[in-house]
Amino acid sequence: MVVIHYTAMTTARAAADTLCNPETEVSAHYLIAEDGEVVSLVPEALRAWHAGAGAWGGVTDVNSRSIGIELANTGFTPFAATQIDALTDLLNGIKARWDIRPERVIGHSDMAPGRKIDPGGRFDWRRLALEGLSVWPSLVAGAPSLEEGPRGADDARFGAAMAAFGYTATDDPALLLQSFRLRFRPGAKGPLDATDLAMITDLARRFPVDVNAAWA
Repeated sequence: MVVIHYTAMTTARAAADTLCNPETEVSAHYLIAEDGEVVSLVPEALRAWHAGAGAWGGVTDVNSRSIGIELANTGFTPFAATQIDALTDLLNGIKARWDIRPERVIGHSDMAPGRKIDPGGRFDWRRLALEGLSVWPSLVAGAPSLEEGPRGADDARFGAAMAAFGYTATDDPALLLQSFRLRFRPGAKGPLDATDLAMITDLARRFPVDVNAAWA
């Protein structure tokens, strides 16, 4: 898979110094500067230390199963168009070389809910999906809505769909919702609603993390 990050540092040079310093024990395969310069730091076939603790579906050692891409960004500013153009070019090459499915391009926050928030709410996941480099939910007729029922029933349905899509199961419904919205509904507020449930149900049906499993 591919994991996308932001550096949370003021410059690409500062990020490169950190990523190339053995004492920091952190690395990534690529660093993309604000101006679109792509710096290759670790060969794609080798393991980099970019993901840390977390999981996606059944993959618990994400570092050994992924290519890490760092985007030079503080986390508080928009991503430059030239930087995202460079990212899409890079992803197209990686996808072709490794036959990576669009749903296997994820954010650091997806595989480490609550521990990481990058690439953050300003990152344009929808653009990647439109270019076939990631996925985006579609709201369709007949999508599920919130129902009257036992307390926590809708949270359970949401959690089950999140796990089917790839997110790590947790007993904290609020954390799951926060992680989902960070990527798919960054402006949404309040408790779980019918739109959240419809969106994740669609993703779980079309892009289950276990391609051999059916999602009802």
